[in-house]
Amino acid sequence: MEMVRGLGVIVLCLFSSTASVAASPSKTLLLWPDGAPGAVGTTDADKPSLDVYVPAKPVGGSAVVIAPGGGYTHLSLDREGAEAAQWLNERGVIAFVLHYRFSPRYHYPAPILDGERAVRYVRAHAADFGIDPKRIGIWGFSAGGHVASSVATHFDGGQPEAADPVERVSDRPDFAILAYGVLSMQAEIANPGSRRNLLGGNPDPALVEQFSNEQQVMRDTPFCFLFHTGADPGVPVENSMRFYAALRRAGVPAELHIFEQGKHGVGLAQSDPQLRKWTDLLDGWMRLHGWIASTQP
Repeated sequence: MEMVRGLGVIVLCLFSSTASVAASPSKTLLLWPDGAPGAVGTTDADKPSLDVYVPAKPVGGSAVVIAPGGGYTHLSLDREGAEAAQWLNERGVIAFVLHYRFSPRYHYPAPILDGERAVRYVRAHAADFGIDPKRIGIWGFSAGGHVASSVATHFDGGQPEAADPVERVSDRPDFAILAYGVLSMQAEIANPGSRRNLLGGNPDPALVEQFSNEQQVMRDTPFCFLFHTGADPGVPVENSMRFYAALRRAGVPAELHIFEQGKHGVGLAQSDPQLRKWTDLLDGWMRLHGWIASTQP
């Protein structure tokens, strides 16, 4: 994996060949060029990063950080990373696929810190990519949905006096897309593997509550779009149902779409004539709020 420490190099590469960047990531950016907090080594696995996908014709100034799933043991970088980035690029949206740290090498808080840093990093460098800092979303699948929903419910406004300029800006996403997400750590509905891999086999009850994100929704939680299937055998649909109910109680605008059939981990489900409709619904929701420019087909 090629890592780039200087933003000037990456920006030059991003726009030098628009024909190729829409098909593959241009470069990979380290979230912490000088080393991530809590890193236990110096391999790629210890260096959370962002794969950058820039559309041939960026439109509207929106950007999305994508957190792939993988049960907090790996990252499904194709189906739940690159394919989602391509979908966004086709609509003029810049995408950043997040390589966050995971078990067994890392547990809480590393993956959550990486998600928070990703949104903060994109916002801090928004001008370099032609991004509107008020149009930055996060999209999470499965365990990546837990990363995304954690960022959407545990954000802060930044530290104005921080030496690192990235830490001075907010990590609050402006919108969140949660696809069959592990949104709760409550035993009765949590995916047991994701819960164990993040919090351990006998987690502190306070951490279970803190990262049962349906219990952390507040008035300032960003607008959300949720997709799930009622037949999901890996992550019960109640994760999305409870999170949506919490959004409703808090007065946060949101959409929830539950399909009757469908296994876990379907990604964009482009080969399924029924499930593939979920991304059409997502497209409409993003256009409704202007995160996809109305001029896009």
